[in-house]
Amino acid sequence: MSCILNIETSTDVCSVAVSNDAECIFNKEDHSGPNHAVNLGVFVDEALSFIDNHAIPLDAVAVSCGPGSYTGLRIGVSMAKGICYGRNVKLIGIPTLEILAVPVLLREMASEENALLVPMLDARRMEVYAQIYNRALKEIRPIQADIVDSNTYQEYLDKGPVYFFGNGAAKCMETINHPNAHLVEHIEPLAKYMFPLAERRIAEGKFEDVAYFVPFYLKDFVAKMPKKLL
Repeated sequence: MSCILNIETSTDVCSVAVSNDAECIFNKEDHSGPNHAVNLGVFVDEALSFIDNHAIPLDAVAVSCGPGSYTGLRIGVSMAKGICYGRNVKLIGIPTLEILAVPVLLREMASEENALLVPMLDARRMEVYAQIYNRALKEIRPIQADIVDSNTYQEYLDKGPVYFFGNGAAKCMETINHPNAHLVEHIEPLAKYMFPLAERRIAEGKFEDVAYFVPFYLKDFVAKMPKKLL
């Protein structure tokens, strides 16, 4: 097993965790809003001090790589790359929607053998970034931007239970309106849920190129003109 510093900044929540031997041994979270530029450096300093004070060698940094907030992802990835350069450790990228699925599985919220998981991130109005997994976290349908209507997930809902969660899910449930559709509330992508996914990537030798790694935004960023004050 490995010591991993986990960084998650893809939504309004900022979180940092340290895992060692497949156990979370340090965790900091801020749920008060998009304060990543202020809080992330503090959390990371505390996490690295914790690692150093306990004489634990750091093996890798795992970071959420998107989709999600443009600013949040850039801040998180930049911090992760800086630590990897400074400490000469490996970089691991973890997709945000995969992180969202971990607490649902850990809490056995989707217990049926044929259940499907649909993590969703809000992309405004009736659009979400969504992906479909089975309970083994095998991809059933790739990530894409869905404009949700009553037929968007019909083929999956007709076959069995489908669990929707993440900050884009609640707004879709009335539109989906199917007896096999289930909403799991209060699920957020947090650093403390990243280490099982990071451990698996270490075992598979899946690391990122620190120099060229960039977040996965799914859509290109479009800057808006500021409103005139007068």
